[in-house]
Amino acid sequence: MQACPSCSRSQPEINRFCVQCGRRLDGGSNDPSAFGPTRSTPEQLNINVLYGMVVLLILALVFPPWESPPTQEPEFLGMHFIYSPPAPEAVVSRMLLTIELVTIAIAGMYGAFLFRQK
Repeated sequence: MQACPSCSRSQPEINRFCVQCGRRLDGGSNDPSAFGPTRSTPEQLNINVLYGMVVLLILALVFPPWESPPTQEPEFLGMHFIYSPPAPEAVVSRMLLTIELVTIAIAGMYGAFLFRQK
């Protein structure tokens, strides 16, 4: 057991701070700079990656994935230009569009975190 230098309460050896008054038990000061280097500014997400993610999300909405009409066998018809279906009565694949949008959003947020400014 060790005693707190401030309030004299006995503390287990494993404690670094007094549970009564909160002071350091090793005799050090309570100055925040004594605990190690502090950052002057927090890390920020890379805004350029986030802008790129927004552009990709917009492009994914403008050029949606198409699939064959319900009357035909299921077939992925691919990306096509500005809402003109590649086949008559083709429909936008909602499932593939959702997967595409979620994947772009997750990759964009991960990329912005990975390449954050330190």
